[in-house]
Amino acid sequence: MQKFLQKYYSFLVPVTCYLYILLFVYAAISKLLDFEDFRVQLAQSPLLGAYAGLTAPAVISLELLIVLLLSFKTSRLTGLYASFFLMVAFTVYIYLILNYSEFVPCSCGGIIEKLGWTEHLIFNTAFASLAMLAIVILEKGKGTGTSKMVIKSILPSLATVSVVTGLFLSSEHIIKKGNNFIRKFGQHQIRDEKAFDLGVNSYYFAGMADGRIYLGNVTAPLVLTSIDTALTAKKAVKIKLDDATHPFRFIQLQVNPPHFYLYDGTVPVIYRGLLGDLFAHTISLEDCYFSQLQVIDSVSFAFRAQNSQTKSWVLGTLEIKRDPKVKLYHHLLEKQVDGIFDTDGQLMRDGGNGELIYIYTYRNQFLVMSRDLALLRELHTIDTTTTAQVKVRLLPDGQHKMDAPPLLVNKTSALHGQVLFNASMLMGKFESREQWRQSVVVDMYQTGMQEYLGSFYIYHRGKNKMARMFATDRHLFVLSGSELVRYRFAQSVTIHFQTGEAENLEQSRH
Repeated sequence: MQKFLQKYYSFLVPVTCYLYILLFVYAAISKLLDFEDFRVQLAQSPLLGAYAGLTAPAVISLELLIVLLLSFKTSRLTGLYASFFLMVAFTVYIYLILNYSEFVPCSCGGIIEKLGWTEHLIFNTAFASLAMLAIVILEKGKGTGTSKMVIKSILPSLATVSVVTGLFLSSEHIIKKGNNFIRKFGQHQIRDEKAFDLGVNSYYFAGMADGRIYLGNVTAPLVLTSIDTALTAKKAVKIKLDDATHPFRFIQLQVNPPHFYLYDGTVPVIYRGLLGDLFAHTISLEDCYFSQLQVIDSVSFAFRAQNSQTKSWVLGTLEIKRDPKVKLYHHLLEKQVDGIFDTDGQLMRDGGNGELIYIYTYRNQFLVMSRDLALLRELHTIDTTTTAQVKVRLLPDGQHKMDAPPLLVNKTSALHGQVLFNASMLMGKFESREQWRQSVVVDMYQTGMQEYLGSFYIYHRGKNKMARMFATDRHLFVLSGSELVRYRFAQSVTIHFQTGEAENLEQSRH
């Protein structure tokens, strides 16, 4: 053994040191030259995402320090131990990502930027083994016993594994539960983009039935348009009303199979018709005024209205066969500034379990309610805007007016299978401004508990940004300019869906 060590010492130990010096110098310089991008990459890490601000400079400093230790013969052994422990940490980190993380972030850059995560694991294991072999040669050359080497190498390695695992668990908890506003972007959350030109940019989503997406049109309010989920054929029909003499101002369409509904809360009136039939009958007239409406069933509705005394927004239910028909729930929307702008938001319904969601526009909160508006949960988005940042001035006539541009937090949302898809207007830590200029960020949340699931980008199509979105079991449909764009969800997204009606299988293959 001694002869073997003497023969290869002059070759293996210096070569190992030179390889590590090359690796760490290149890696450190690469990170320094594009430091902001490196911090963004760390922010997406399931292990270090919550600590990216501290670890970015720490990693670079540690790599350069190890280079110095390896450069001098007197400190070479210490440098090899440090290299070994750091490589063990990297190896354990990759193993945790591949086997226990809910998402796999983009691969790191630097000298091995072309390698995938599995190749990284093999590379790191080989380098760690090389460092360990060089350590054994040096220690045996000094006459160090086996038991002492075990204490100096194996025990610190176990401590390194424990630290890495602890960081992994704590970072995941902070990002998912702690509202720390650090986003995580998984690989290829949506893919297989396909677009259909609708001709005009005035469409909105009305619903889905029998494998077809239904659209309303603000410039043609009595036209109900449908298109198959393969985006191959569009069909439009004009609805006939049993009474079209009302002074309509804001007609909206909504599909809840087997019916479609047409309504205008300024009249107020609600019509109902069967899909496939062009005729709609009045089922509610002057029961209540409303600004938003969600169909619960053929005779039950949830709505948002303005309180006649305070002018604040309030949620309520309309039951056509109940006496009284209307019930208001004044306690649900929490006033912070004026009760109008600060409580503005979007009312949605989950078709799978029937729960209702109200997500505020100017603060990081959304309410989860039962069909009778019993409050089930108060949940939060990951940004830190707990109080609506709006400045309001009261006019002499009693009207409220914005005194300054507000901080817009949540732009538009979609809901499916107890997953909320929210287009956020706020940039998280370590995110690229250039990326924000090119895309819209969509964050995903569980509605059954306080849990952030991850984020993905919807890129602008030329000058057109995403205006609205609609989620199904397999696809996310987006309205951007005059185009209807379809994206296919990856399994990392669909695995979180709890319920929901599947799209037509044959059509979804296209």
